[in-house]
Amino acid sequence: MKVLIADDDQISRLITKAAVEQSGHECIVALDGDQAWELYQLHRPEAVVTDLMMPGMNGLDLCRTIRSSEGDSYTYLILVTSHGSRDDVLAGMEAGADDYVTKPLDPFNLRIRLLAAQRITTLHADLARYRSALTEQARTDPLTKLHNRLKLTEDLAELHSLSDRYGQEYCLAMVDVDNFKSYNDIYGHQAGDAALVAIAATLAAEVRESDGVYRFGGEEFLLVLRRQSASGAEGVMERVRSAVHALDIEHSGDPDGVLTISAGVAAHSHEHPAGTEQLLKEADLALYAAKASGRNRVTLASPGSSPN
Repeated sequence: MKVLIADDDQISRLITKAAVEQSGHECIVALDGDQAWELYQLHRPEAVVTDLMMPGMNGLDLCRTIRSSEGDSYTYLILVTSHGSRDDVLAGMEAGADDYVTKPLDPFNLRIRLLAAQRITTLHADLARYRSALTEQARTDPLTKLHNRLKLTEDLAELHSLSDRYGQEYCLAMVDVDNFKSYNDIYGHQAGDAALVAIAATLAAEVRESDGVYRFGGEEFLLVLRRQSASGAEGVMERVRSAVHALDIEHSGDPDGVLTISAGVAAHSHEHPAGTEQLLKEADLALYAAKASGRNRVTLASPGSSPN
């Protein structure tokens, strides 16, 4: 555990540092509150032992500042007071401290507090990991492991805001697996699930890491192609379509004899600054046109088009 000590008194610093290191922890030392805040931002220690009265930022201000900057992390704060008055202890707890010790410092008391600090910060770290995992799980399609529509909604809002701010182009490509219902009817849903997983992996492999691939629903996928013009996105999607065809997943119910995809592409540009809902409608209409034209193809949307 990293422990930051903040104390302007040299003797107190030496005693505290010795107690921290004897407990087996890494020690970082600050000579006042302002330096402590700088070191905290640099090292992000799990625990801070701070004197109440220091030049510059005092112990209470340091506690408040740390608490306001933590985010998902948690720092165990131990306040060191000269006489342990009730007012000082109460003020420290209200400022965000977890515990306190009094001067002259008893190394044994501090080591006991550090044991509690390690347990508490470990618990908070575990909880943060669980929250992160749950957040990711809520935004991931369980079958294909692609992002789902919840994540898509969040990412589109962020992307559109950035595009408006910096004038960047982007494209949406709606993708549908051709004749997938008949594939399930012929080969069964287990084979259908395996086919979707293979196609999803191919879609993800054929685009840039900065692009996004999402399961939109059923056998539909949505690709977000950042900083792409309509013609550039069409080229990307032709490559994607060819890669899926090359998987050679047998489908006796399809004229091509294998599973294929169709795609509709809509572009956000200077000339067509449409919102995300409009782009989704345009991409969907372009997909419908690709299906109507014989499937296994990519069709660009006409700007401003929308379903009847």
